[in-house]
Amino acid sequence: MTSKKLVNSVAGCADDALAGLVACNPNLQLLQGHRVALRSDLDSLKGRVALLSGGGSGHEPAHAGFIGKGMLTGVIAGAVFTSPAVGSILAAIRTVAQAGTVGTLLIVKNYTGDRLNFGLAREQARAEGIPVEMVVIGDDSAFTVLKKAGRRGLCGTVLIHKVAGALAEAGVGLEEITKQVNVVAKAMGTLGVSLSSCSVPGSKPTFELSADEVELGLGIHGEAGVRRIKMATADEIVKLMLDHMTDTTNASHVPVQPGSSVVMLVNNLGGLSFLELGIIADAAVRSLEGRGVKIARALVGTFMSALEMPGISLTLLLVDEPLLKLIDAETTAVAWPNVAAVSITGRKRNRVAPAKPQEALDSTAVGGSASKRMALVLERVCSTLLGLEEHLNALDRAAGDGDCGTTHSRAARAIREWLKEGPPPASPAQLLSKLSVLLLEKMGGSSGALYGLFLTAAAQPLKVKTSLPAWSAAMDAGLEAMQKYGKAAPGDRTMLDSLWAAGQELQAWKSPGADLLQVLNKAVKSAEAAAEATKNMEAGAGRASYISSARLEQPDPGAVAAAAILRAILEVLQS
Repeated sequence: MTSKKLVNSVAGCADDALAGLVACNPNLQLLQGHRVALRSDLDSLKGRVALLSGGGSGHEPAHAGFIGKGMLTGVIAGAVFTSPAVGSILAAIRTVAQAGTVGTLLIVKNYTGDRLNFGLAREQARAEGIPVEMVVIGDDSAFTVLKKAGRRGLCGTVLIHKVAGALAEAGVGLEEITKQVNVVAKAMGTLGVSLSSCSVPGSKPTFELSADEVELGLGIHGEAGVRRIKMATADEIVKLMLDHMTDTTNASHVPVQPGSSVVMLVNNLGGLSFLELGIIADAAVRSLEGRGVKIARALVGTFMSALEMPGISLTLLLVDEPLLKLIDAETTAVAWPNVAAVSITGRKRNRVAPAKPQEALDSTAVGGSASKRMALVLERVCSTLLGLEEHLNALDRAAGDGDCGTTHSRAARAIREWLKEGPPPASPAQLLSKLSVLLLEKMGGSSGALYGLFLTAAAQPLKVKTSLPAWSAAMDAGLEAMQKYGKAAPGDRTMLDSLWAAGQELQAWKSPGADLLQVLNKAVKSAEAAAEATKNMEAGAGRASYISSARLEQPDPGAVAAAAILRAILEVLQS
């Protein structure tokens, strides 16, 4: 079965993709009748060397994303994973020559089709009297024994685009650029790894991997790698990659050793999440620095993809200061990242967090018995939430991601760990404030934020008094904060429904002679009734509001949890 692609047609997808890039970039133009993109300011290159590259489509943003001042003059694109036509390559060479350039350098990845087609176009151009040179880039470090075909051209080619572009922008001649680029290319290596294959539009995946396998040393056209390894952690895979790339017994290794200075390029092969890319980048930095290697620059992103392949490649380029200046030179190419001209290694990466302000002694602290009672209440709340974990998760699966119980259990475990550190504050205001911070840090999710908001606001009225009217005011303040920032209202099928119902009953505490337990008992019953009523409500806020069905058959898990917390508090106070 072929994979789904957002294309207009399989046959026209390469043309459409290049047209889209040019349409959105005023610095680029298409060459009429050819799948060629060029700088729109070609006349400004008079007297300088032009740089042309290209290859099959499907590697975006390579190659057209690297057209611009300080990088490529133009790009010739083939169909997906197919070498471009000789006629189009020759047309591009003629175009830049007619603009007054003093020669053209063709930067070609080491694949048979590219070598043949670019080589033939070069010979034809030279026959017409146009000075053209060609460099073939092979940076693949996968093969321990070199084959006749040589090393494949991979993402390291992008660094060659940058170096050559900086030299050309500085006015360096064709022969000297060619010489320097060939030297740089020999000090570079790339290795790829993928979790699965990719699929050319209109075709099936190019290879299959089992769920516990990873492909090591693959190319950028969906071809299989040198071997398959078992799935492992990011740290382990990065270590394996770097070990392979720097192994001196590997004929295609990069001669990196302790004390070496490198540019590191972490490239997304197309389908890896940015989260995973960051994890890989961190692992690579730690692993290289652990080997005594200095990372002079780090480039992380998508530079040369293989359609939607979920994988990465690592490129290492040995550098000195003159080469770094070329890497750092200005470019207008849209796909080149804005990298600071500062070494990664040796930079301070952490800032000390500000110290927490010292808490003032609270005059409402009333001693040990109150603290013990607080501890009993909290322990009952924790045991209640832990017992409800699976039930709340089951309720949440109907409208959310099924983790409401897990989130509340995480809060319960965090509170238990905190209680082990010592007795809780006797002061209600200090207790609620500390619980707020704890839940914000440990509970997570929107529930953690909402409870944190509620407790922070509720603590304020209790700083002055701890009478029943003050507790009622605390409930009012908490509910107001939840509505202000959570945007929920009573009747929206959220945890607010239970708390709001309880809050209405607790208004009775503001009357002289109100009975604590009698009012609280009514409040708990109202909260439980409100929680049950949520199953007949249409969700107006929270994740459940995005469910297409107007009503959900189960009560809201957040409302059920809030009512259970209030029930636990009541039971301890009654005992």
